[in-house]
Amino acid sequence: MSFLRELLSYIRARRKYVLLPLLLIMVLLGALLVLSKGSVIAPFIYTLF
Repeated sequence: MSFLRELLSYIRARRKYVLLPLLLIMVLLGALLVLSKGSVIAPFIYTLF
């Protein structure tokens, strides 16, 4: 969690708000992969990458 806190403080300090959508997409894709690991749709998701 400290990494995310430091990253958000960097974004605020340097005013690099364009990184927020990229960070959000990375978090959502990671959550999708973790949540679908044991499901039936997992092979279809892994073909996207």
